[in-house]
Amino acid sequence: MTSLPRPDARSHGRFNLEQQRKRAKELLKAARGDEPAALARFLQYVPPRETPLALADAQFVIARECGFPSWPRLKAHTESLDISRRLVAERGDRDLATLHIRCGSDIEHGLRMAGFEGDFLEFSDPFCLGPLRDLPSDELIRLRARFLVGLSGMAEGDILARLAKSYTLLDELARYARIVLWFEHDSYDQLLLAYLLHRLRQHPPSAKIELVAVASIPGVERFIGIGQLAPDLLAWLWRQRRPVGAPLLELGTRAWRALTADNPRPLEDLVATGTPALPMMGRALERHLQELPEEDTGLGLTEKLTLRIVRDHGPLPVGRAFALLMREYEPLPYLGDLMFWWLLQPLMAEPRPLLEISDTHEEWPHRQLALTALGQAVLEGQHHWLDHASGERWVGGVRIRPQGGGS
Repeated sequence: MTSLPRPDARSHGRFNLEQQRKRAKELLKAARGDEPAALARFLQYVPPRETPLALADAQFVIARECGFPSWPRLKAHTESLDISRRLVAERGDRDLATLHIRCGSDIEHGLRMAGFEGDFLEFSDPFCLGPLRDLPSDELIRLRARFLVGLSGMAEGDILARLAKSYTLLDELARYARIVLWFEHDSYDQLLLAYLLHRLRQHPPSAKIELVAVASIPGVERFIGIGQLAPDLLAWLWRQRRPVGAPLLELGTRAWRALTADNPRPLEDLVATGTPALPMMGRALERHLQELPEEDTGLGLTEKLTLRIVRDHGPLPVGRAFALLMREYEPLPYLGDLMFWWLLQPLMAEPRPLLEISDTHEEWPHRQLALTALGQAVLEGQHHWLDHASGERWVGGVRIRPQGGGS
């Protein structure tokens, strides 16, 4: 949207109030000079009237363009960010021996920049893809390592070592007085959070457990993950953290057992409750269920959305398809680019594929995707994908076997 003044701020969430005041004055001056672009911006938010435009009107327009309902709300939020930054600089997490746990390394540097000094544990494994079982940690590690070899291209020994390090650190929590879990609302995060909550319930630490759970950020146009946020926003989120009590720990256990069940019924029953202890988990679990084969097409939702993208915009580069999926088509973005590329492979590899890809020496993001006649027919429900696919796949504990063996 061309009317958005600071695309970066709408992404990382850090707004400078003095800068927005200056912009409001410039906008008002331009409108009083009858500049068409400025007048159009006013008309988008301020109905035509007889009285002259005032600075308050310009500030209202700026606030709306920044994603806030009013100038006072924008002002209050920026002041809250300033207070949060000062509080973290003065005290942060230094009052207690703290461990921050996150399903990736994306905020580790930001936490340091914001002034946090506690230890950091990256506990990452895309539970949203591949098989899951309710197993002892050593067996679960081996199960996931075998799957991740195909997803990542890494050696199984390297994956085993990385996973073992993360799981082992979960057994060494006695040194901490506070454990803070940093997770957003998508299925990548929430499935891992379910496991961690289950694990912490099974082996309670002496430390108090706290959760930063994020579904949206004021002023951020399309919130995808905590890693996109400026360090000031991490300080602000620190003040939003909540204690983890018995209901949330129990939800983690129930979610983990449902995720690892060999049929979707336990997960469907859990989603139906709305998961009141953490509603965003219920929404993520519901999205996870949508990866099961659709009755009419045999496609999971990600597969279906990808075919739609190629139909609507193709032929197009793989990287462009991924960008469209994340920005426009996916209701709850959760995939990384390599995960997306892995998901494409079965759609392209069968004797009768759903997608064709250009045979070039370019890196995969630049290779062109096109929809095949079978892809169009499956998308329209005229053929069922599982009648043509040959490889099995997993949605948590549910094993999906093809019916047609690639015929």
